[in-house]
Amino acid sequence: QVQLVESGGGLVQAGGSLRLSCAASGRTFTGYNMGWFRQAPGKEREFVAVIKWSGDSTYYSDSVKGRFTISRDNAKNTVYLQMNSLKPEDTAVYYCARSKGLLTGVRSSIDDYNYWGQGTQVTVSS
Repeated sequence: QVQLVESGGGLVQAGGSLRLSCAASGRTFTGYNMGWFRQAPGKEREFVAVIKWSGDSTYYSDSVKGRFTISRDNAKNTVYLQMNSLKPEDTAVYYCARSKGLLTGVRSSIDDYNYWGQGTQVTVSS
């Protein structure tokens, strides 16, 4: 069973920073792309960022490009999301997810992920 546990969310003022972490259990990390998604109240879950299983390729949504950075530590089975210059519209529950496929290229569709964490709340005040 794959378990993903997010942490690092909280309340921050606009312009501030947060770093989210997602720890994966067992031999469930190596070879899989890891993504971050978010869901604001009343809205659908949306893609934020993804990092390739090898760590050498990343992809971001236009809304966070240049402000957020995704990274991973394969030795620690952990993926991170560094969020800078936060805006009120970044307020959402943030989820990490593991891709379905092994050793694939990066994907941004929710349908390409089959394991999800429980989410961590990020609130940005204006």
